[in-house]
Amino acid sequence: MKLGTFMMPLHPPSRKPFETLAEDREAIILADQLGYSEAYVGEHVTDLAENVTHCLMFLSSLAYSTKQIMLGSGTINVPNSHPAAIAAQVAMLDHMLQGRFIMGISPGGLKSDMEVFGNLDVENRLEMFVEGINMVLKIWESEAPYKLKGKYFNVTTERTMIPEIGQGFILKPYQKPHPLIVVTAVAPFSKGVASAAARGWEPISANFLLPEWVKSHWPSYEEGCKQAGRPADPANWRVARSIFVTENDDKLAERYGHSSEGPYHFYFKQLTKKLVGGGRSNLFKLDQSEPDENITPERMTKELVLTGSVDSVVDQILAFREKVGDFGTLLYPCHDWQDPVLGKKSMQLMAEQVMPRVNAAIAKEKKGSPVAQAA
Repeated sequence: MKLGTFMMPLHPPSRKPFETLAEDREAIILADQLGYSEAYVGEHVTDLAENVTHCLMFLSSLAYSTKQIMLGSGTINVPNSHPAAIAAQVAMLDHMLQGRFIMGISPGGLKSDMEVFGNLDVENRLEMFVEGINMVLKIWESEAPYKLKGKYFNVTTERTMIPEIGQGFILKPYQKPHPLIVVTAVAPFSKGVASAAARGWEPISANFLLPEWVKSHWPSYEEGCKQAGRPADPANWRVARSIFVTENDDKLAERYGHSSEGPYHFYFKQLTKKLVGGGRSNLFKLDQSEPDENITPERMTKELVLTGSVDSVVDQILAFREKVGDFGTLLYPCHDWQDPVLGKKSMQLMAEQVMPRVNAAIAKEKKGSPVAQAA
């Protein structure tokens, strides 16, 4: 199992943006140095708590400060931009990274972003998203002047292109035919996962989902891969989980990782308010008749944050994997570094102690499986 990281990011709005942006850069640079395989960064325009307003711009600041880590958009909210802008910006960043880029895409879920971009009342937002990404891919596989017309977007340089000097052409990506595309899966039994897999895209299961909803994504992925005539490989499934690790101090881990004193409680206080208020309370409960009032930051932090000493977190990750099934990459979300020393140490322990033990246990399990013994 590989180890990556994912940041929304989410910080107290009272913190200075230049400080949190620098902190988020430092976290990814540290992840690169520690051998994390991937790092994803989200974006929102109208949220002071999630103050990366353009994930591609932020990732470009890391292009020459990182060496081995794959950098991913987590995600580009396609309806809030134009296909030509997305195609050109992704292609440029892919060249800057010389292929160390993964393209995460979504319809976007923050209603205030939808409103500010004028698409809050779009009747079929998914249709707008599909048209947008289809145009991005068409731009990359076509030659100027493009002549693409849709319900929501048009792309052409027919009237203004000057071929002999290169005017009117949009840059194509470094990776051919384009970077790997991933989608974040949020809905239980997500039909979007099946549709994405059928197109050759890969899923990321969000960190704020109950294990039962994470588990529901695998059959959808299998269904989509079957439609595409390709094997459903667990190695291609990315699963995020909020984690805080200490060396051997379970009391500290409980206070920082679960109590109202720590940054994880702040995270779920923000998230439950946004999602429950936005009609997504189903994500936090198995019994849909349960009152929304029962969904509290205290409860969700306890249920959804893996925290403890190294040994404890190893056991919790293995128990989580046993519940949801095999997957290829564990994404460690970067939460606010309320205490930078603790935040950095947790990342280090994950890479240097937790994951080697997790992988040793998985290897031992697979070696003892009937299939391995038969081979």
